[in-house]
Amino acid sequence: MEAVRRLAPVTTESEPKYKTAPHNIEAEQALLGAILVNNEAFYRVSDFLEPDHFYEQIHRAIFEVCGKIIRAGKTATPVTAKTYLPDDLLEGVTMAQYLARLAAEATTVLNAADYGQAIYDLAIRRNLILIGEEVMDTAYNADVESSAQIQIEEAEKRLFDLAEKGRYDGGFQGFNQALIEAINMAGEAYSRDGSLSGTATGLTDLDRLMGGLQRSDLIILAARPAMGKTSLATNIAFSVAKAYKAEPTPDGHMKTVNGGVVGFFSLEMSAEQLATRVLAEQSEISSSDIRRGNIHESQYTKLVDTSNLMAQVPLYIDDTGGISIAQLSARARRLKRQKGLDLLIVDYLQLLSGSKKAGENRVQELTEITTGLKALAKELEVPIIALSQLSRQVENREDKHPQLADLRESGSIEQDADVVLFVYREEYYLGNKEPKEGTQEHLEWQAEMEKVHGRAEVIIAKQRHGPTGTVQLHFQANLTRFSNLAREDYLPTRGE
Repeated sequence: MEAVRRLAPVTTESEPKYKTAPHNIEAEQALLGAILVNNEAFYRVSDFLEPDHFYEQIHRAIFEVCGKIIRAGKTATPVTAKTYLPDDLLEGVTMAQYLARLAAEATTVLNAADYGQAIYDLAIRRNLILIGEEVMDTAYNADVESSAQIQIEEAEKRLFDLAEKGRYDGGFQGFNQALIEAINMAGEAYSRDGSLSGTATGLTDLDRLMGGLQRSDLIILAARPAMGKTSLATNIAFSVAKAYKAEPTPDGHMKTVNGGVVGFFSLEMSAEQLATRVLAEQSEISSSDIRRGNIHESQYTKLVDTSNLMAQVPLYIDDTGGISIAQLSARARRLKRQKGLDLLIVDYLQLLSGSKKAGENRVQELTEITTGLKALAKELEVPIIALSQLSRQVENREDKHPQLADLRESGSIEQDADVVLFVYREEYYLGNKEPKEGTQEHLEWQAEMEKVHGRAEVIIAKQRHGPTGTVQLHFQANLTRFSNLAREDYLPTRGE
């Protein structure tokens, strides 16, 4: 003990240094004071600032209480707020005294947004530090099954959550908040094309039955080969991207008000092949003529003009083949973070791979994929259109209209999907049954072909929040284009 006492005292310079989490108590006090003096200050920050963004626990409580009072239509002051807060704060300082001091030293309403933004940014930085520490800890103590790639994807997901929602963890929300979001969605529908609650596809009758493409929905678009499901997907993708309009929000982000930014995962076709399809559709020049260069000068000029228009639309294509659902999710998050995202299309489902855990068969793997896509749709708050092949049993029936049971590994696909759409073209099947020329059967066949020529059906076989039914569309095979059928040819029945 004596030896310890004789040791030289440790100087300040040699004291171990430690870092505190970034925060600004003065900014928090100034903002809370401004709110207590003039409740208008609360509305300057309430659209992005939450109680959890405050560093000091008591400041979180004060901000939350003031918010409840103001939203109830009452006035938040030091007198009204103290009723809902603990009486004692620190030794010798009561809550009433502290609130009065905050109000006395308040900033002006004009500075409220700046102080709020500073508090928000510091909260994000604290969460970044937390994520960084957890990533480092996971990297040091990873188990055998946790590969470096899985750790990267998990870190990207956490960073995306932080960037998009301003919070690290999710949690329960009051039903009142959900109601507010529902009312806001209905209000926004009035300013969209066709007054739809979702994103318009550009196909009027399909939008009428579906109300557009709804956020967080997993939409399965299925068909047998040669029915045109990729063509329909590209038509919708370009129509949505072409209609894109956005406006800035108070916090500096861009909010989509019409159309949308589209991400297209093309696992089967190359980006060039996909672009050729869209170019053919928009320029009204056959895709086969474009590929062969079989065009005259005026068509070439039209191609150039169309390509210049296409280059300006926010349509992004990823043509990497054989990617996993985890890789797809990571890339989709990255696209939303960097460019924005309002619609995601995957062509097609069966070309994705799962995590391939030991002992999994293809059905279990596909269940993981569809569950992952549905979770991604909810996380990104965008509709996802996933294309799917149908089983060969369709070809064995006399009536070749697809049914839900025709979905490959149908259990998981049908269960996870919010909407299931089938594409069917009678013209394709009838064209394969041509009788011998010069016979009565051939004349009857020609009459039938004329009736179905250029027609396609999109069958809504399942829809969680709307009616099922069939929509008739016009299809131009040489242009790979679906369009609305003229009203004199088709008068759809009113949806239930």
